[in-house]
Amino acid sequence: MPESLPWSRLEDHWIDSDGLRLHAVALGEGPLVVFCHGFPGLWYSWRHQLPMVAQLGFRAVAIDQRGYGQSDRPVEVADYDSARHCGDLLAVLRHFGEDRAIFVGHDFGTAQVWNMAVRHPEACVAIVPTSCPYDFDLAGRGCAGSQTAAGDITQRPFARPDLAPSACFAALAEHHFFHMHYFQSLGPAEAELGPRAREFLQRLYWALSGKGNLLGWDRYPAAGTGYLDVLAPAPPLPWSWMSDADFDYLARQYLLAGEELAFIGGLNSYRVADRNWQIGLHWADARVEVPTLFVAGAEDAVLKMIGDDALALMALRVPGLIQIELIAGAGHFMQMEQPQAFNRVLAEFLQRCREG
Repeated sequence: MPESLPWSRLEDHWIDSDGLRLHAVALGEGPLVVFCHGFPGLWYSWRHQLPMVAQLGFRAVAIDQRGYGQSDRPVEVADYDSARHCGDLLAVLRHFGEDRAIFVGHDFGTAQVWNMAVRHPEACVAIVPTSCPYDFDLAGRGCAGSQTAAGDITQRPFARPDLAPSACFAALAEHHFFHMHYFQSLGPAEAELGPRAREFLQRLYWALSGKGNLLGWDRYPAAGTGYLDVLAPAPPLPWSWMSDADFDYLARQYLLAGEELAFIGGLNSYRVADRNWQIGLHWADARVEVPTLFVAGAEDAVLKMIGDDALALMALRVPGLIQIELIAGAGHFMQMEQPQAFNRVLAEFLQRCREG
């Protein structure tokens, strides 16, 4: 078992979300802070944050999202839409007897947190979205309503307000491999990645890190190419931010339900993009009013893929934005790669929220 957590003090919780069982880990007592991971992630992605937040006098809760780890893994794509993910966080509040929480999200978890702030602002004391700026979740809202100060709609090659996400993904795949398009079809990704789960995770974690290179897929055609074909081999473990024990725990948790369902949570979160786009049209012009801290790694490939103006556009759409923090040298997993820097800015924000 990894040594980076006070395991004897951790509480395992089993949360009912409309008949689906979610696993969560809690530490500490006080106002609720809920951590929502993305892909590839687990509750364990927040292992460096839980003790710090608990020490500040909060109840830190990290969930295994539906389709991940020890939570249930439904197969139907529709079971992963944005309404169900928001429902999961409302179920977390009910389970802990709270009406509101501070929500911290990463990757797909960030899209979940943005949606909570727009659709259920009364449940949000504040939010800490990371990596994905507002309305650039890459596989959901499709940038609907993302406008410049002059009122011009900004379009991305992978997300447009007037075209379903899957159509945008397919257009890109006419020119080169694009993982979001590859993941749309049921079967190929499961067959490729499940039997090589540990290799895939190691390559993807490294490619998304500050020293990796995720964005080299434009050298490969879409036809006949799998995701492992475009992900370079990773250096041997351990890395400065990932021990052998950490990686082993993460990999084993993914494989709890077998190879076929190892990555169902992540894959279906891409496949539900068109459904989320339709659901999100109702809130296409919504602005985020709740207090917001946005954090990203300065070398995050996801942030670079979105575009240089993403942070400026986010500032226009989020009146509640208090601070943007880019962590030098960190990639997509800033909370694991540079935990001290991430914890410092998170702690300052939490204290500010507590003081009102």
